[in-house]
Parts: sequence; structure tokens; C-alpha cells
Amino acid sequence: MRLRRLAAVGSAALVAVALTACGAGFTTATAGGAASDGAGAPEAERVFKVAFNQNADQPEAVAMTHLGERLAERTDGRYSVEVYPNETLGAQKDTVELVQSGAVDLALVAGSLLENINADFVALNMPYVYDSQAHQEAVLNDPAITGDLYSSLEEQNIRVLGGFSAGVRSVYTSVRPIETPEDLAGLKIRVMETDTNSRMMDLMGGVGTPMGQGEVYTAIQSGVIDGGENNESIYRNLKHDEVAPYYSYTNHLMIPDYLITNPATFDAMSEADRTVFLEELQAAYDESSRLTTEVMTESQRAAEEAGAEFNAPDVEPFREAVAPLLDEKLTTPTSRELYDRTRAVAEQMAEEER
Repeated sequence: MRLRRLAAVGSAALVAVALTACGAGFTTATAGGAASDGAGAPEAERVFKVAFNQNADQPEAVAMTHLGERLAERTDGRYSVEVYPNETLGAQKDTVELVQSGAVDLALVAGSLLENINADFVALNMPYVYDSQAHQEAVLNDPAITGDLYSSLEEQNIRVLGGFSAGVRSVYTSVRPIETPEDLAGLKIRVMETDTNSRMMDLMGGVGTPMGQGEVYTAIQSGVIDGGENNESIYRNLKHDEVAPYYSYTNHLMIPDYLITNPATFDAMSEADRTVFLEELQAAYDESSRLTTEVMTESQRAAEEAGAEFNAPDVEPFREAVAPLLDEKLTTPTSRELYDRTRAVAEQMAEEER
């Protein structure tokens, strides 16, 4: 789509212009010496460590690993990238701080974590702000929308290089399919550990229950909670379909994953090598997008074969139910403008499709 191509080119240009040489060094690791869990990055003079909290088979990890291979080839072995999955370098919150200090070169982190540094990031984490994966991807890497937001973290030693779509989150329960907000009444649904997500689930009709992901299976199995909300891949990979076989496509949330680095880390590269990195990062976005679509489809198929039931309720009642969250969370002119411009992209894309 023309809009997305323009956004991609603009994103690379924005970051390239923003890069200023400051001569700082960066943390390195040899490909042979790092615990990559099969990441497979080629050997290079400098290998950027990428912290990731999920396994090495996830689309973002695969795409970043392939980026490392292409980067090594195009820079004649000066640079590569190696993904450290499964929280090898720490939990996401910790890796943000490690990037700030320069101890970790790059990290993939959920958008909700960046709200803690600049609350305006909440605009891109709101329920139903995106209509589709393509819509989200067009927004995340369009500097006309996100450029100022991303650069706002520079003084905190964080440079946002761009964003990946991590799939669409929906509700699943051990009790029944969800067709309306009323069907969630009294059901305790695990949400990410933020006030925004707890409030969102309460408005949707359920009881938002913050909990670490590692506790969810046992909590559903024992009846402590009645279900959770996540994409099809997590639902299947963590075997939640075994204890919560009703997956309902409420499609309420798309939390992006951001690739962050320390400005000094990136500025230590030559301008030519930074340009190559950004070009290959765009290719990584495209590869991750394609793989995400494939993984979600395959995960649904596998869950259905294991006995899970999928249904697609009308999402409009849920969208209307969470509307009060907009006024509660979009409390600055910047956050409101970000939200409105994101929605405007959806309208433009819908118009182009007609």
C-alpha cells in the first residue's frame, strides 16, 4: 500500500537525520560466546545484543536474527545482531534500564513500559485504537505521527528505532464463549500488570486481574481466575487452550513492541553503517509482519485441533464500553493528538480500500 511505503521511507529518513556522531562506544559480544538459544547470528567484529522476553521462534526474534545476518554481509563483517530470548538478559523492565546504561545494546519492549517514561505513549496502547495489523504498522513507523514521541525519550538515554506489531489480543475463558460485555460479568480475566489494562477489562464487563504470565495456566486450572486475554500464538504456545477452551475475538488491544537502543550505541556507528541498519530494519518489520500473520493462523488451527472453540462477537459493544477510558487516559494535548491522528490513518486506509 502506498501509505505504508511512504511511512517506511519517512521513518528511515527521520532516524537517519536524528543521528549525530558523538564518538561513544557500545557493549559488544562475539557470536560464538553469547547464549543465543539458537539465534544463529553470524560472527562479526561487533555484535549488538538484543534483549527479548519471548522465545527465539517468535516473529520479531526471527526477523531480528535475519537482520543480523544481512547486516554482517552488508557491512563486511563490521556489525551483526544477536537475539537473547527468554529473558536471558532480564525482564523487560530491567532491559529498559540496561539499555539506558549501555549495558545492553538493543531491546524489544512492550509499549506499556514506555508509558512509565513518557505517559503520552498511552495513546498508542489504547483499546481499539487500531483497526488491523496493517493499520498499526503504518502508524508505528510513520515519523509524521510518532517522530516527536519517539525522540522525547532521547534525554532519558533511549532512542526508539521503530515498532513491531505483536498481534491482536482477545479474551479467552474456561467458562463460556463471550458474545457481549454482559457475558464477561463476574469473570476474573488476567490482564497485564498496569492500571490501564485492569480498568479496560472492568469496562469491558469482566474483572481485570493483574498477574504475571507464568502464573496464568495454574490460576485458570485452579479456578483462581476464569481466563485471560492475549493473541492466538501466546494462547496456544502457553497451552492456555487446555484450561480455557473458549477464545472470543474481541480484538480489543494491540500493544506494540518497540525496538530501543541507547543513542550513544547507535551514534558510534558510521553514517553509512547506520543507514544500512535502518534499511535492514525496514526489511525486518516486513518479515515480522508476514510471520505474525502466519503464526496466528497456524496457532488458531492447532488450538482448534486440540479442542478449543473460536467465535467472533460483534466488537462494537466492547468498543463503546471502553470509550470512557479515552477521557481517563488521554489527559494531555499530545496524547489526544496522537490518538486522533492514529484514528485518521484508519479512516484514510478505509477510504483507499473503497
